[in-house]
Amino acid sequence: MPTPLSGVLSALLTPFDDEGALDEEGLRRVVDRNIVGGVHGVVACGSTGEFTTLSSDERRRVVETVIDQTAGRVPVVAQTGAQSTAEAIALSRHAEQAGASVVMIVAPYYEPLTLQETARYLATVADAVGIPVMLYNLPVATGVNMTPDFVGGLARDVENIQYVKDTSADIVQAARLIHGYGDVVSTFVGWDALMLAALAEGAPGVMAGTANVIAPQLVSIHAAMTDGDLRRARSEWCAIYPLIDAIMNAPFGPAVKTALAATGFAIGGPRLPALPLDPEVAATISRLAAALPPVAAGVASLPG
Repeated sequence: MPTPLSGVLSALLTPFDDEGALDEEGLRRVVDRNIVGGVHGVVACGSTGEFTTLSSDERRRVVETVIDQTAGRVPVVAQTGAQSTAEAIALSRHAEQAGASVVMIVAPYYEPLTLQETARYLATVADAVGIPVMLYNLPVATGVNMTPDFVGGLARDVENIQYVKDTSADIVQAARLIHGYGDVVSTFVGWDALMLAALAEGAPGVMAGTANVIAPQLVSIHAAMTDGDLRRARSEWCAIYPLIDAIMNAPFGPAVKTALAATGFAIGGPRLPALPLDPEVAATISRLAAALPPVAAGVASLPG
């Protein structure tokens, strides 16, 4: 039986070249940076990875590349949700066959489904694979909020639904999931600014796009919380919170790429139709990122 997910999971960035094509070598460097930074797992084709701008073939290529480059060092979560049940099943089965540890499923994100439709979609996709499934609650994009009762009920009904990524930005909802349904589903809070609060509530882990930039710091905070050292965790959190807050208040994917470039690890900008950040916002994020303490030597030695 695979080891349950826990700790800091990094929602990987997807690099593109100057022509907007997928940069596979850049993606391999991003994977290595995160793993050397200490993350406990990586996530391919999440929101931070701009999956909505990728074709189905590109999504498969990203998942295959991440699994290959990870080489078993940490678990790989593949986000396989799609606009149709059929495509989500196809992507999920591909991820399972490619060697993903978990598939993460977001609901369709154009026309909001009812809760009944959402439940049927998620259960049907989950039933199509044999590996664990993580539900991805992203109401700002899907128009549907998966309440704790909904998530808990679905996890009880569908055996391989074992995780939920809650990106509702509602710590009360996350706490209800953690305390009320921890016996059937493990909650990973996906709102970076709530990481410390989620761990304090007892979440087994978090999923963070900012881990691409500050993996060692987030991993250290997780370790402090695991050790019961809240004072150290809060001190380290205060040192990085201004950067996290600045990123969270800008278009997220471009902001993370901007912050990463400021550390000397440039991987290009977002894919169209997204545009680079406003210069003033970019300058603020770059200043905060450049002021971070040096990262681990292994990460610093990766080519920039």
